Amino acid sequence: MAVVTEAAGEPKRHSAWAEFFIRLVKEKPLGTLGGVIVLIMLIAAITADWIAPYPYQEIHVIDSLQAPGAEHLLGTDSLGRDVLSRIIYGARLSLYVGLGASAINALVAAIVGIPSGYIGGRFDLVVQRFVDALLSFPGLIFLITVMSLVGTGIVQVIIVLGVLGGIGGIRLVRAAVISIRENVYFEAARAVGSSTGHLLGRHVLPNIMPVLIVVFSISVAGNILAEASLSYLGLGIPPPAPSWGGMLNYEGRTYMYEAPWLAIWPGVALSVAVYGISMLGDAIRDLLDPKLRGGVGRYARAKKKSARKESGTEA
Repeated sequence: MAVVTEAAGEPKRHSAWAEFFIRLVKEKPLGTLGGVIVLIMLIAAITADWIAPYPYQEIHVIDSLQAPGAEHLLGTDSLGRDVLSRIIYGARLSLYVGLGASAINALVAAIVGIPSGYIGGRFDLVVQRFVDALLSFPGLIFLITVMSLVGTGIVQVIIVLGVLGGIGGIRLVRAAVISIRENVYFEAARAVGSSTGHLLGRHVLPNIMPVLIVVFSISVAGNILAEASLSYLGLGIPPPAPSWGGMLNYEGRTYMYEAPWLAIWPGVALSVAVYGISMLGDAIRDLLDPKLRGGVGRYARAKKKSARKESGTEA
């Protein structure tokens, strides 16, 4: 009976995902706010066909440059297209680019960083000098040069941002692989004759997944901002696609004084989206960092305080 009573008094254990969300809410209020913004953005992107008041390409020249009102909550552009509808559809485009390019970022970082850290030696030296050479170029100028060669379009933007952006994550993955390679369990597995495939699949990949998740999460906001910059310069997603950067360029810049809402609302949408994704990405990075996990955060202090109370009660 004593064993049953003690087991019944133990706190209920949560799943790993539930524990993660509990820590996110308790330790990272800004990260939680960012998660809410990202969730709203996801819902808007998925349900854009139903919640948008008008099709984003629907032209009504007679309604051009209407100020925000009951019929058009955020006004219309020079062709009479509803600005709110175009911003909602623009969220879908931004997520396409952000998530797609970030997935390629993590893939490139893994494909190059894992062999570099695992093999080491001259191969690692050559790879890292190549990475240093690519990172020495100014980012935006490098993107403009490559986009001018491959042409405009959403597929081209995703591939270019994915490949070039993944170069920055190679060092993170390489450092994680080197630290794993120097652990005792890795040396023991190698000593008993484990193959390279077994070592990579059993010991390296599972242990660098948090690093790849961090590379993915912190790249989304940067890729969305880079796409907006390229579209603003006319090298990203061409019209009539409702890219936020393109809206700032084609409509916002031309009619900035006559119809300021054409520059304000796409800018607000872009700023809020990048802020929310950045806050969520930073929170995910902190929560997945093993050096910070269970450290001196508020959640850890609360657990220690609860443990002290329980020990005092038992005493």
